[in-house]
Amino acid sequence: MAYNDEDEYLMLSGIQHFQFCKRQWALIHIEQQWEENVKTIEGQHLHRNADNPFTREKRGEKLIVRAMPVKSNELRITGVCDVVEFIKDKNGITIFGEEGKFMVYPVEYKRGKPKKDESDILQLTAQTICLEEMFACEITLGFLYYNEIRHRVEIPLTNEYKDKVRLIVTEMQDYYKRKHTPKVKTGKFCKSCSLQNVCLPNLMTKRSVKSYIDGMINE
Repeated sequence: MAYNDEDEYLMLSGIQHFQFCKRQWALIHIEQQWEENVKTIEGQHLHRNADNPFTREKRGEKLIVRAMPVKSNELRITGVCDVVEFIKDKNGITIFGEEGKFMVYPVEYKRGKPKKDESDILQLTAQTICLEEMFACEITLGFLYYNEIRHRVEIPLTNEYKDKVRLIVTEMQDYYKRKHTPKVKTGKFCKSCSLQNVCLPNLMTKRSVKSYIDGMINE
């Protein structure tokens, strides 16, 4: 199998699953299991406006591309950017079929409001790494649009975030190569997980298999 075989590329969106729960990520992306809940349905509804493939819209000095496919051969990930904005700037890049040069800004749409963790930022950063590789440029700024507050948040796309994404994807690739699904680690996040009925965290105990077998033998 060729190293750059795109059939083996991981989904970029999986980074957010992996940050939420590594077991959830494995159930979805390795075992191909999925169940809908209110949050996933709301998220799909929110993306409908953004996910209008291959459309371009011009607004003055700005070119807006929706549902833009992206990939990184370095990280072996692929996905779709909700929106990529190209704004004219003499220090930017050239785009086929367009006059002038442009700076590149990824925009990701999210349900709810800004989170306390970095999961949304890391997904946006992964998109950025793909865009940087595709356009041979450096991107230092992106945006997260949150439906609940109806406002976009400016995100500095630092080297620290980019390095963190590379480490996360390396771990994801290792799990995927070994077809490894992590054991259950329960927490408050289990209540909002779309895979509760598949994962069944409430049936799991903290007792080890060895302890269970020893107990059965000694009874």
